[in-house]
Amino acid sequence: MNRQSVFFTISISFIISILLVLISFVILMMGNHQRFKHSLVKKYEPIVRMFSHRHFGHIGSDLNEYLNSLNYELIDKPNLIEKIIKNPKKKVLIRGKKRFRFNIISIEKKRFIYIKRHGKIFLIKDKNENLENQSKYIILIFMLILVALILSFGLTIKKLMPLKLLKNEVSSLGDEKFDFSFDVSKKDEVSLLAQEFQKSANKLKNIKEARNVFIRNIMHELKTPITKGRFLMQLPRNEQNDTKLGEIFIRLELLINEFASIEELISLKKNIPKKYYFLDDIIDNAKDMLMIEDKKVICKYQNKKLKINFKLFSIAIKNLIDNGVKYSQDKKVTIKNAHEDIIFENKGEALEHELKKYYEPFFTNKHDKNSFGLGIYIIHHTLKANGYGLEYEYKNGINIFRCKKIS
Repeated sequence: MNRQSVFFTISISFIISILLVLISFVILMMGNHQRFKHSLVKKYEPIVRMFSHRHFGHIGSDLNEYLNSLNYELIDKPNLIEKIIKNPKKKVLIRGKKRFRFNIISIEKKRFIYIKRHGKIFLIKDKNENLENQSKYIILIFMLILVALILSFGLTIKKLMPLKLLKNEVSSLGDEKFDFSFDVSKKDEVSLLAQEFQKSANKLKNIKEARNVFIRNIMHELKTPITKGRFLMQLPRNEQNDTKLGEIFIRLELLINEFASIEELISLKKNIPKKYYFLDDIIDNAKDMLMIEDKKVICKYQNKKLKINFKLFSIAIKNLIDNGVKYSQDKKVTIKNAHEDIIFENKGEALEHELKKYYEPFFTNKHDKNSFGLGIYIIHHTLKANGYGLEYEYKNGINIFRCKKIS
């Protein structure tokens, strides 16, 4: 383990804390034991002194009465004395070091004073309430502190675990590995940091994806004007052809601006501005970008105002018109609307896969070798940025694409 890591520091702190608690526990137990012994000596010392003043172990009735008054009982039966002394449950609490031998013994919470003087044994039973040893409370408190420390250590390590995962994922960013996830349900600072890092990584992934789309989209979108330009170059030069060629270069410039808009959109660099525009103006702009003949686009919509980003929404409409004409049996597309929804219809075969599959960049049908698989991908992102979703259904030989207002 790296000695400079947070986990190493926390582990060392935990070990030191455990050691300090253990040392404190030992000191407290030793101190408690000494205090307990001292209290026993203080309690029973007067009784022992009384016997030390009696010569040759003579016990009079006055001493017996005095012991009874103090709630002590003198056991004078030899067989009972022997039974108590030899009891396997006997515990010696104190061993006296006086001129004559005495011990304080305990048997099942009962205490006895054992005195041996001049070869004679005296056993005195203490019938008073016993002094309580505080050691069990110290042990209980120690166990609670120990459990609390272990739980705190475990929870701290668990809370910091995203840092370890984060470290591993940061090192993988250099290899452009952006696909990872963290637990987003937690709200502590470390988890929030990991979540923010994940958001940044996802944004980097989107930017990288946008760069790839940008390059491939150039090939996809420039194909039509370049083809037309090459065709015009083969025709005799005249004013009409030169004008058309100039228009192609203007369209190329518009396409370059379009690419920048797409890159900005997919990268999610900022919130796009929206204003109200007539649907007619959006459709006309899309047709101009396509340089498509008006007869191929059948307009059956009401000219309503829509709150959208004109440039980006026109790109989505342009791609929907382009796909509608390209994959139509009669090379025509019909545009309708219902409230704020815009509907595109064309006659042709149904999509081979579900619509969501085409949201992936470069996803194409096997037989469609001329497509780069970016059309619906671009439509999806541009519509989404404008608060629209794309829906699809196939009915009676007609493909129906609906740009549905969702926000």
